[in-house]
This record gives sequence, C-alpha cells and structure tokens, in this order.
Amino acid sequence: MLQPFVHYGLHFLVPIAIAYIFYRPTWIKTALILLATMAVDLDHLLSQPVFDATRCSIGYHLLHQPLAIICYAILFLFPRARVVSIGLLLHMLADKLDCTWMAIS
Repeated sequence: MLQPFVHYGLHFLVPIAIAYIFYRPTWIKTALILLATMAVDLDHLLSQPVFDATRCSIGYHLLHQPLAIICYAILFLFPRARVVSIGLLLHMLADKLDCTWMAIS
C-alpha cells in the first residue's frame, strides 16, 4: 500500500520540492524540466508486455541499464545538464526502490 505513494512521490513531489528548495528563482521551469525527465520511461514501450508489475525496470529497459545510469551521473558534472541529471537519477532511485520493495515482499 505504501509502495505506490513512495514511488509516485519520488517521481512527482520530490522533483517539485527540489526545484522549489534549490532553484527558487526559476523553480517552476526547473520543476518542469525535472518532471520531463520522466520521458525516460518511453523505453518501456519497447518491451513486451509494456507494463509488468513484477518486472524490475533497472537493468531491464534500455534507458534503465547500469551504463545509462553512469552516464546520467556523469551529466551531473556539467552545470548546464545538472537539472536533467538530477531528474534522471531521482527517477532511477525511485525505480530501484521499487525493485528492492519487490524483492523483499
């Protein structure tokens, strides 16, 4: 019951909070960029079935591979790409928590 709240909170509420707390002058624009990084889930469309509640996204979908996650972390080093990096890494964290949650339940 708690898992969906944590998952979607990390996907929607935390990015808005990060934007508001750390990027106050441009928080709306930053929040929209952080939320736009959810487009990384378009790689799910390449899977059959597209959605499987028992499947761990990390390591399965193309843009959820460890190499891709390393690239997202490297993006953090570049100030102009930092917000995108934060959004992508936060998304991967939410998905990894889901995988962990599935493994222990």
